[in-house]
Amino acid sequence: MKNLVIVESPTKARTIGRFLGEDYKILASMGHIMDLPKSKLSVDVEKDFAPDYQQMPDKKKTIAELKSEGKTAENIFLATDPDREGEAIAAHVAEVLKELETKAKFSRVVFHEITKEAIEDAFNNPREIDVNLVDAQTARRVLDRLVGYNLSPVLWRKVRRGLSAGRVQSVALRLIVEREREIEKFKKEPYWTISTVLKNKEETDFDLIEINKEKIEISQKLSLYDGEYKFVKTTIETEGKSANLEKDLATKEFVVSDVAKKESKRTPPPPYTTSTLQQDGARRMGLSGKRTMQLAQKLYEEGFITYHRTDSFAISDSARKQMYAFVKATFGEKYLSEKPRFYKNTSKNAQEAHEAIRPTKANVDGSTVAKELGPQYGKLYELIWRRALATAMADALIESTTVLVDAGNGAYTLKTNGSVLLFEGFLKINPQALEDKRLPEFKAGEKLQYVSTLSESHETLPPPRYNDASIIKTLEEKGIGRPSTYATIISTIESRAYIEREEGRFKPTSVGIAVNDFLVANFSDVDDIPFTAQMEDELDEIANGVKKWVPVIREFYTPFEKDLKNVEDAARVKIAVEQTDTVCPLCGKGNLVIRHGRFGKFLSCSTFPDCKYTAPLVNKTDLICPKDGGQIVIKKTKRGRKFYGCSNYPKCDFAAWKLEDIKKSESVGPSKS
Repeated sequence: MKNLVIVESPTKARTIGRFLGEDYKILASMGHIMDLPKSKLSVDVEKDFAPDYQQMPDKKKTIAELKSEGKTAENIFLATDPDREGEAIAAHVAEVLKELETKAKFSRVVFHEITKEAIEDAFNNPREIDVNLVDAQTARRVLDRLVGYNLSPVLWRKVRRGLSAGRVQSVALRLIVEREREIEKFKKEPYWTISTVLKNKEETDFDLIEINKEKIEISQKLSLYDGEYKFVKTTIETEGKSANLEKDLATKEFVVSDVAKKESKRTPPPPYTTSTLQQDGARRMGLSGKRTMQLAQKLYEEGFITYHRTDSFAISDSARKQMYAFVKATFGEKYLSEKPRFYKNTSKNAQEAHEAIRPTKANVDGSTVAKELGPQYGKLYELIWRRALATAMADALIESTTVLVDAGNGAYTLKTNGSVLLFEGFLKINPQALEDKRLPEFKAGEKLQYVSTLSESHETLPPPRYNDASIIKTLEEKGIGRPSTYATIISTIESRAYIEREEGRFKPTSVGIAVNDFLVANFSDVDDIPFTAQMEDELDEIANGVKKWVPVIREFYTPFEKDLKNVEDAARVKIAVEQTDTVCPLCGKGNLVIRHGRFGKFLSCSTFPDCKYTAPLVNKTDLICPKDGGQIVIKKTKRGRKFYGCSNYPKCDFAAWKLEDIKKSESVGPSKS
């Protein structure tokens, strides 16, 4: 055997095997084969932060197979993923195999899609292992180990045993905690909007926008931890004022003052990056970032899409030609973009010269993928396919119409908008929410007949809690983490029970709030957006060969070590508990309180540790099961996701993800079976 190729996974090995001949033996490393042992810090602070990487005990069999095949190989190709982590895996595999004192030639091959052309090009143009990328990954690993292994024991002593902290995860937790407090502080204010139905040949709704030439809509903004929050209200702040306006409008004469028509173009959005794919995975498919990445990993390894960890909008010339040919053949030449589109990347830390996420073959659609891998894979692939192909297509052309109406000789101004799709362009393949709102023909100076007026009450809404899509968007905008880490950041703090999901949005638990408050009070430099973003910049500079990793870590560790010593005198933080009116059935002295444990909420006696009574917490709702009339309670899946089920389970198996689904079922009524 002359040629040994090493990749991370068996799936990737099998796919590559389609394009390499019998002269190539392909093995999977099954991910990392070396790591920092978990039993200790494994970073020598006194010796330039040298990491103690060791062969992983659970990879003995894999390493033995790699060594066995490596002994006889003449060429060893390291074909791990094209990012820092893949580069580090390649470096560790090479280190282990070089212990054999083999005469084999080591080469690094990199490809961003698993196609015949890409594989051949990669093997025809091998390179050396990129030491700068390996150093950047080492720096991240050392940095995270220094933070995690030093902060976690402090949390054990000052908050509660079993807690842990991470550098980037702690900032994500802070975003969620700060948002919760911003929601609590927000003062809701009532306001009213008024619409009037007017008629020429047809009836049309008009919105009141001005009173005595003064705009009634007020734009307001709040300064939040992660930026500005903008919201609107009107100057109609009481029901009485609203009622008076309704009466007055009914007495006025209405005349069309202006009719403005304008054609506008709608351009397709850029192809997906890791961040935007995870955001749309959440919005359109209800997936967590972690699940989206699992599906994308399989799609990449099976050869359906390009590498899924990227922050680039670039599309190769060959892929662009392929997409143009497909669009022309499928929809016709008029649907083609006149010239290639190039999108500007606004990601703070955009780097690593990958392509965007796109299909490897333009003529493969989602139904084909669904048949081979399953419906969820097919649906995610369909999103990627449509988004990428849309970039090769023409702009959509829209005609917008704005009609202004004067009432009472300038006392009031009303407005309505309409739009018509003149040419669908890219919307042919990537349909978005765009419905025609055709208006009847209006002419300036035309008098309209009054039909009715409706006032509607509203209240200003606080900034929303983060969901999967919005937290990933914020992490990217603030330069926190890298595309490959977004999903892990959220799943980590969720698995630690620092946050929980409520109707698809993240809410901090009392444990999460306690951990956050302690870290902010005592490690404010580390647990903040500017520091974390700056550190990502420096890791990028290491990857680009601008900085060396040891001085970067030393610059961080010197003040961090002082903070660790100072925190010994810090006060212990109490985790808030939720009180109940139920007396403890065991001791009869204290009331039951709701506490947070490793596996979620539970009931406990307030006199703990004197009384050790505990019981599972059943979260009841005021809803009735539509199947058997039992009470609906809130439950959790094994993975921690909330759902609503019947309290009579297992006799009744009714379950739903959303409250709306139960309310819809309730309107039908319980089953009589």
